[in-house]
Amino acid sequence: MNFAFNEEQEELRKTTRAFLEAKSSEAAVREQMDTEAGFDEAVWRQMGEQMGLQGLVIPEEYGGSGYGYIELIVILEEMGRALLCAPFFSTVVLAGNTLIHSGDDAAKADYLPGIAAGETIAALALTEENGRWDEQGVTATATKDGDTWKISGTKSYVIDGHTATLLIVAARTDAGVSLFAVDPSASGVTRTPLATMDQTRKQARIDFDGVEGRLIGTDGGGWDVLERVLDLAAVALAAEQVGGGQFVLEMAVQYAKDRVQFGRPIGSFQAIKHKCADMLLEVESAKSAAYYAGWCASELNDELPAVASLAKAYCSEAYFHAAAENIQIHGGIGFTWEHPAHLYFKRAKSSELLFGDPTYHRELLAQRIGI
Repeated sequence: MNFAFNEEQEELRKTTRAFLEAKSSEAAVREQMDTEAGFDEAVWRQMGEQMGLQGLVIPEEYGGSGYGYIELIVILEEMGRALLCAPFFSTVVLAGNTLIHSGDDAAKADYLPGIAAGETIAALALTEENGRWDEQGVTATATKDGDTWKISGTKSYVIDGHTATLLIVAARTDAGVSLFAVDPSASGVTRTPLATMDQTRKQARIDFDGVEGRLIGTDGGGWDVLERVLDLAAVALAAEQVGGGQFVLEMAVQYAKDRVQFGRPIGSFQAIKHKCADMLLEVESAKSAAYYAGWCASELNDELPAVASLAKAYCSEAYFHAAAENIQIHGGIGFTWEHPAHLYFKRAKSSELLFGDPTYHRELLAQRIGI
């Protein structure tokens, strides 16, 4: 078993990093943070048409490239490093994976080509105001009305929900949790952007009042799909966290070399050395967890549920600790709005809570391995 990336994957990383350095600079990130949409449509189109990033893991028969989860891990790590402001995670990792694993060939044929081409922005409307990530958290309802389904309820914290052109909604029917495709412009849909701590990742509240939806997969079979999608999303987010963690580590080490105090670089002081060494250890360990989880996700093996929770818990804490220590090493300048350290700190904190915090995932891990 070889966990080293092959030449093609390293080339993908190199190309993606060069693209993001050009298109997702600190200035570009700050510019998109201040817009309601939260992303640059021209860059989004480039990602789809020229880079083929949206279609990377979508099967070839649906217009994608048919690559595996390892390649997705590579580009997500680079996106986390660059704090990319784009609806990639919501469209590809959440909604795209839901469609891919839904078992509904007609829905795949109808929706996946648009995602692969970068034309469709999709969002998964799962969580509600209770903030739960489990099956019991779904209280929105879907009732049969002749040949159609009518959905009512409220979804909150929907990533990129305000700009999506396709919504995949989890709602409860008599048979259990089911999945529905909803047109966001349909009558009865109200979308409200939410104020978020992490302005690089926009969220929305969406109200449904008797909105017509198209059943995806089987009635009552939605949670089996969502359970796998949440595990895959946790792995994807872990990779993104590793990218951010590596970048703040590099930022801190560079500053420790450059900043001179009492006639010597602050990196020569033992307290700073210890901070940098601890950050390095945690970031490297997080890489190991995320890469192994990525391999499990690419194989869809029996280890995936346990390893996904392990990676999410560890990478969340490693990234947040690295982002916090980066601010400490920078001292006063690290606390200012003008410095990028706080952007990574906020992304680290919001990512730590997304899909459940480390305590939640350690509990989930314990359940999954039978402790």
